[in-house]
Amino acid sequence: MSGRTAAVLDLTFEETHRFRPFALVAPGFEVPLEEPAEGAGGGGDADPPLSLSGTGPVAPFAAVTARVGRGRAAVGLAVPDGDHVLVRWSPRTRRVTLEVRRDGRTRVLRRRTVALRPGDGLAFALCERQVTALVDTGEGWRPLLTERAKVAARVDLRDEDELGRHRYACAGDVERPTAGLFGMTGLRDPHLVQHADGTPYERDGRVFLTWTCAGLGFFQQAHWSVWSMDPARPEQMRLESQLFFRRDGLLLGDHAGQLVRDGDRWLVAVSSWGDFAPGRIHVRHTETTADLLAGTHLLDTEPTPLPTDVGSWDPALLRRDGAWHVGFVESPSQDPFDFHPALARTTDANWWRGLEKVAAADALHQCEGPILATVDDETWLLASDGDARDYPILDLDGHRVGSLDAPYPTNIPHPQLVPDPAGGWLVVTFEGTQHAERVMGYGGHGDVVVMHSV
Repeated sequence: MSGRTAAVLDLTFEETHRFRPFALVAPGFEVPLEEPAEGAGGGGDADPPLSLSGTGPVAPFAAVTARVGRGRAAVGLAVPDGDHVLVRWSPRTRRVTLEVRRDGRTRVLRRRTVALRPGDGLAFALCERQVTALVDTGEGWRPLLTERAKVAARVDLRDEDELGRHRYACAGDVERPTAGLFGMTGLRDPHLVQHADGTPYERDGRVFLTWTCAGLGFFQQAHWSVWSMDPARPEQMRLESQLFFRRDGLLLGDHAGQLVRDGDRWLVAVSSWGDFAPGRIHVRHTETTADLLAGTHLLDTEPTPLPTDVGSWDPALLRRDGAWHVGFVESPSQDPFDFHPALARTTDANWWRGLEKVAAADALHQCEGPILATVDDETWLLASDGDARDYPILDLDGHRVGSLDAPYPTNIPHPQLVPDPAGGWLVVTFEGTQHAERVMGYGGHGDVVVMHSV
């Protein structure tokens, strides 16, 4: 075994940090929302008038939170002409309800009895087409009820024109209303933001990673984001930007991909999880000169012509020795799920053009999260095998050379290597702890897990 091969195989990691970013309204992405006029809550059965924000969400990922008083209260999205999607609280009936109003008719889609005291929290969250009512009775936010199919049957807030009519809204006896883009119930799918040669992209001593923000629901309820991190203080990771996608006439939360800086442009590669259905998942791409590391962005993408005729996701790209090397997941089935890492390359100036398959690890069946990383001037494809619970290491010709010596948390944690300027390496990954799985089902994971070489 050569010295170069030994460099990556000689790395040994131990866990140093574990934490969970959680926010209904994304920090730094709030919008002004005035409290209703004094006395608007009343105590009777009449619905109090709505207070609307000046702007609405740019994508169907939004939240409104408030603290309730003794009267009726409501939070959600509304149109000045009266149409709305709201979560309401009635202290008389002790019920939280989820309702949609369209064309002059209001329908209550879900209801649940709960005891709320003055000062308790009431929240509305929209993730794609799924609306969730949450409450906070002193132990943090917990989902109370959720609905997707009945909401989608009455209004499709993925439609750009329809969403554009709506504003953040609150009503009644509420205090401290907060509104803005939805945040996250957990994070997964980390990918280092890199220059085309694979070196980390840095600003002011901070590196950047894209993360999938787990939403309240399944894959379609998640979306993509960019976070900055000081390698010396990973637990202080900071949300910087949110990325959404316009395609097929819809606004979607595609996620799980990579941003690469090539000259003065950003190369964007992403997976089509935003409208996931078996048989349709694929990789998409675009490029832009906009600063994707700050603010909110709505991007148009096109399908990436990967050299595969099956499902694909988790793209990774890096340019070395005059060629683009592209890692991705091939998936011959998504019902049941069967997937493995693959490699392709091209000498074209555009990373997505003229790709030829180099290898596919088709003997693996629960292996994803390919990461292209350079250690001691040798570039490797790392992945995560959920069956074997290890991290395979492949060379750029697709030959397996071993496994990364690192702890393996739950789920299928991606082995994102990050060089530590103080010496050694970090692995930044995630695990599978769900948020309120009894109500929300699968999809709300996970904790961020950080390891360091020893």
